[in-house]
Amino acid sequence: MNSTNQTASLLEVRNLSKHFGAVRALNDFSMAVRPGEVVALAGDNGAGKTTLIKAISGVFQPTGGEILLRGKPVTFATPQEAREKGIETIYQDLALADNLSIGANIFLGREPVRKAFGFLPVLDRKAMAEAARETMKRLDFHVSRMEAPVSNFSGGQRQAVAIGRAVYWDAQILIMDEPTAALGVPEQRKVISLIHQLKAQGRGVIFISHNLQDIFAVSDRIVVLRRGIQAGERKISETNHDEVVKLMVGG
Repeated sequence: MNSTNQTASLLEVRNLSKHFGAVRALNDFSMAVRPGEVVALAGDNGAGKTTLIKAISGVFQPTGGEILLRGKPVTFATPQEAREKGIETIYQDLALADNLSIGANIFLGREPVRKAFGFLPVLDRKAMAEAARETMKRLDFHVSRMEAPVSNFSGGQRQAVAIGRAVYWDAQILIMDEPTAALGVPEQRKVISLIHQLKAQGRGVIFISHNLQDIFAVSDRIVVLRRGIQAGERKISETNHDEVVKLMVGG
């Protein structure tokens, strides 16, 4: 048995490849994410980061290799299947419904229904509001008007709603694509602190960012991609910005 006990990983990607015709977007890539760990993915545009997360989250079918959840091989035909297995992807555009409340966004497409008059199915708004309050409390996130449409919220607050939705549905792996990109500094700090909370809850986070400052603030390890292959992996405590940039550009 090798020293990295398989069951120690929440998620493991082994020799994963994705080819589009002659283009090898991802080639023979391996990485692991353990409970309570944030693994950063870094690399220039076209390095293969997006292909990788889409292969993990069921958007793309890999050409080769395998994905393991808690040591067991899995395949996902759709993002919905990945979600049901506890892998939630939060893309940069957040995919929130601007005109709806926090609760309605948490339950988007999975709304709870109760029976009115014993037979009439109606939306259980009370359950939705309660879940929203509970979830946001767990993230130590306070907004005065839970019923307000999320379009009223700042970038950092919207990011918290997207994270809250993943937490409510008990995602064990959160893939976060450039979560701090469009935010001001105080908002970036709020998102970084939310990620630290996810770690404390024992969840695994894959953190994609162009911002090395954020990567060093929040990650345990960094995996660098270059032209679809793994260019290197370092513990954050054992590397620096210069080394990471060299790995990215191949110097």
